[in-house]
Amino acid sequence: MDVQQAGRPVTVGVDGSVSSEQAVRWAAREARRRKAPLRVVQAVDPTAPPHRYAVPGYGPDVHEIRIRAARAHLQDAARAAAEEASGVTVEQEIVDGFPIPRLLDESRSAQLVVIGVRGLGGVAGLLLGSVAVGLAARGACPVAVVRGRTSAVEGPVVVGVDGSPVSEAALEYAFDAADARSAELVVVYAWRDLLLDRATPLEAVEQQGRAELAERLAGWGGKYPDVRVRRVVVRDAPARTIVEQSAAAQLVVVGSHGRGSVGGLLLGSVSNAVLHRAECPVVVVRGPADDRS
Repeated sequence: MDVQQAGRPVTVGVDGSVSSEQAVRWAAREARRRKAPLRVVQAVDPTAPPHRYAVPGYGPDVHEIRIRAARAHLQDAARAAAEEASGVTVEQEIVDGFPIPRLLDESRSAQLVVIGVRGLGGVAGLLLGSVAVGLAARGACPVAVVRGRTSAVEGPVVVGVDGSPVSEAALEYAFDAADARSAELVVVYAWRDLLLDRATPLEAVEQQGRAELAERLAGWGGKYPDVRVRRVVVRDAPARTIVEQSAAAQLVVVGSHGRGSVGGLLLGSVSNAVLHRAECPVVVVRGPADDRS
């Protein structure tokens, strides 16, 4: 782990849902693996009505009711973390505001932010449409979305690469994750041939892809000599290939091409598809700071 990350917490956002408990348990194991403290936070908006159909004038005690519920959620999360990874230091805090901006604030001081696949809004699937996309596209640190087989501790770490600086950052994270887990690393290099010259033999394209992947992987073996690497070079849609590989994986790592501004609050199509369809937790890694707008 990067020395700059030492002492920074693994931060997990909760809301009392089953999904957030799964995220807490996964985050607790990750914190223990990283020898890091676990920070559990819940965002409570002091201005929101008690129900989406409520009318103004609902009473001054609603915020206090929410605060009490948030305290209970944090206590439940702390108990779950202790059950999952005894010995991990757990910090709890209620923060005022909406989940996205508050978790973005948390990402500036965390080494990893973890969220569940649903919840943090109360509508099944809403997280993937807003909170996860917002965090993954703009977070100052990697963001883990806990989904699928959340308790999987076997299987490889899967990473998709395309030669961009963003995928280089994802590759570095994936090597580190595989090394920490004593797991095989599956590196996926997939392409679609829609724009290829029809006269170009597919064998030549595949050979070029393997050569490019070998170049990308050069040097990593010396830094992570214990990591077994399996290369998957295929002519197929990258997202589909990564999702297929996720069926046997314990973790998938992808890069984010999010712009970071409101107008460009979009993940790349591959990252977005993997977040929605992967069968195991997904970590989204942003590229170098100079690639961020």
